[in-house]
Amino acid sequence: MAGARRIDDFGGVTLDGDAIAAAARALDEAERTGRQIRLLSETYAGLTMDDAYAIQTEWVRMKAAAGDPVIGWKIGLTSKAMQAALSIDIPDSGVLLRSMAFDNGAHIAPGRFIQPRIEAEIAFVMRTGLEPEEISAEAILAATDYVAPALEILDTRITRKDPETGRLRNVCDTISDNAANGGIVLGAPVRDLAALDLRFVGAIVSKDGEVEETGLGAGVLGDPLVSMAWLVERLATCGDRVEAGQVILSGSFIRPIEAPPGSDIAADFGPFGRVECRFG
Repeated sequence: MAGARRIDDFGGVTLDGDAIAAAARALDEAERTGRQIRLLSETYAGLTMDDAYAIQTEWVRMKAAAGDPVIGWKIGLTSKAMQAALSIDIPDSGVLLRSMAFDNGAHIAPGRFIQPRIEAEIAFVMRTGLEPEEISAEAILAATDYVAPALEILDTRITRKDPETGRLRNVCDTISDNAANGGIVLGAPVRDLAALDLRFVGAIVSKDGEVEETGLGAGVLGDPLVSMAWLVERLATCGDRVEAGQVILSGSFIRPIEAPPGSDIAADFGPFGRVECRFG
């Protein structure tokens, strides 16, 4: 698909299986206890993006083995500002699990997340799977059952700033931490895809009744369909694919909004719909 960014060298896997498993267990314990761990890039010097995805994959395997299956994927770092902040020029991806799904209007229990933030996105729900050799805007839309307004709940099992060195996390820390995904709130389906230009679908996002951020779908690599194509190509490099029935978060077009306890978050997408949640 024209404009889609392709995968470059991610550095190879340098960690052995024991180290990957230990990192995944540390992330899992951080989520269960609510106590963040220090930067994995400090714990494992020379951590590569391939190492980070291996840690993410092991953590997801542990969750699935415990009865929390995969329901889809998220795409992150799709805006120029977020890429620049982590010194990278491509997106990253994470995995959506069943436990991460919340109903529109959900009241989220205190302590469910460690340090939640909110992003507004366009979600795709797939009618069929997607293969990289067939990727195009037309193929993605043909494979899509419907799109919907969505909120992504970001959370950080890894501290944002290392308590010992003071260094900020890098992209390998974020990828290891499942691309900082914590949850998803999905709005009502929009099925008339032929009438949509997703570049111009936007939202007004408010916290406690005050507008915090606005944005358009074009903020996601120029077009959320480009982001979707990137994901299909990335998954193919590691033997995964987008499957029928999966939910795909195509990337945020606003900066993350802090959501401390008591926050009411609402994203008004106009004719595209509305999605909201409240934190404890």
